[in-house]
Amino acid sequence: MMKNLKRKVGYGFGDMASSMFWKIFSYYLPFFYSNVFGLSLVDAGALVLATRVWDAVSDLMMGLIADRTNTKMGKYRPYLLWFAAPFAVCGILLFTTPDFDYAGKLLWACFTYVLMMTVYTCINVPYAAMLGVITADPKEKTVYSSFRMFFAYTGSFIALAFWEPLCSMFQSLFGMSESGGWQWAMVVIALMCFCFFIICFLMTKEVVHSRKTSSIGYDFKVLLRNRPWWILVVVALGSNLFNTLRGATVAYFFADVIGSDASVWLFGLSVIFYSGLFLSIGEVANMIGVALAVPIANMLGKKTSYILVNVFLTVFSISFCFMPLTPVGMFGMLVLQIVISILTGVLSPLIWSMYADAADYSELTYRTVSTGLIFSSSSMAQKFGGALGGASVLWLLGLCGYVATSGWEQPQSAINCLWALMSYIPAAVALLAVVAMLFYPLTTDKMKTICDNLKSCRDKRPREMRYLYEEEEDDF
Repeated sequence: MMKNLKRKVGYGFGDMASSMFWKIFSYYLPFFYSNVFGLSLVDAGALVLATRVWDAVSDLMMGLIADRTNTKMGKYRPYLLWFAAPFAVCGILLFTTPDFDYAGKLLWACFTYVLMMTVYTCINVPYAAMLGVITADPKEKTVYSSFRMFFAYTGSFIALAFWEPLCSMFQSLFGMSESGGWQWAMVVIALMCFCFFIICFLMTKEVVHSRKTSSIGYDFKVLLRNRPWWILVVVALGSNLFNTLRGATVAYFFADVIGSDASVWLFGLSVIFYSGLFLSIGEVANMIGVALAVPIANMLGKKTSYILVNVFLTVFSISFCFMPLTPVGMFGMLVLQIVISILTGVLSPLIWSMYADAADYSELTYRTVSTGLIFSSSSMAQKFGGALGGASVLWLLGLCGYVATSGWEQPQSAINCLWALMSYIPAAVALLAVVAMLFYPLTTDKMKTICDNLKSCRDKRPREMRYLYEEEEDDF
């Protein structure tokens, strides 16, 4: 009988909410800013990237704050309750198009984007850090991580599959403008996310408790000396850059490559509908990958699994460029999307579980508990990778002469750029992730030694780490 199934399911609901917002931000926000909201490609790209400077600071700040939070509800879990409503409201504001002039709209976009990412940090960093305290068993952490990613991709599938139908419904049934349709579609998604965060709060429990006694300066010093952490930041940045480069390009690719040369198979439906279908099929495939992550990691080890998956991602990404714009080629693209998404689904639980391993390594080596600070770096890498991917798409398209006007025939340079963004460029990113992971030191045997030593250290309860433990009882 699976141990603590209720908590595993409950923990999954948290990332189900976060991922619904995150995938829409990553895949549709660049398109929204350039083709609906009305920003130039250069300004939209600069906005998407510039907010990550603040994100890099706020993520680390939130990690420090969360590590020093102590309530009857736990250290990290209360933030799910405190920020569920602000999270929903900020998402709605982000997709609101005010009746301002260009300068006013640019300021509005800057304000709402920074506000949204700040609130996202306040709820997502503590949520991620819960993986380090929701169980003390390193193998169970991989299982919890798999539940988290399965629910995350479920949420992503719901958001991507229903996004265009929701936008169209509000426009056709209620006579709204395109911008109004996008705003009210986000209202529906935001209400769902609010409910999922509350469910996560109610169904989870922290079982490993600690009180910080080390200084902020010492925590930062330890973080900067944590070699596995540095490698994981680079690897996580690459993984999110890979996903966002392809995801943020899909809407443009369908509108200007497939939409122009293969419109016969669109049956008169919106190109955004088909791009959403393409992405949502990928989310289902991601779930298959998540289910495979635990058995693959148990068989090969986390490090070897991560390297092999990225090698396959490199090969299959390059293959995408050789698909012709014919019915057979379209089917080939769909097959590649499924295969690539299964592979990226395998990666997601591995990277989060390895962050938990890096936290255990830091605790044993430096005798300080910095779970929130370490997991905040994962959020930083996730958001910076997503921002860099979205901004890169916009900037590269701008450099290649892309015209952000519906129905406008794009120059060949822009078409070539779109093909590269779906194939060669992500492949290069995956290859870089392989190189970085080769230097990762926390192998399966190394982690077994660390966990055994940690158990001994915790039993002795050193002065600088005062622990309280609860039994992880079965819920059945």
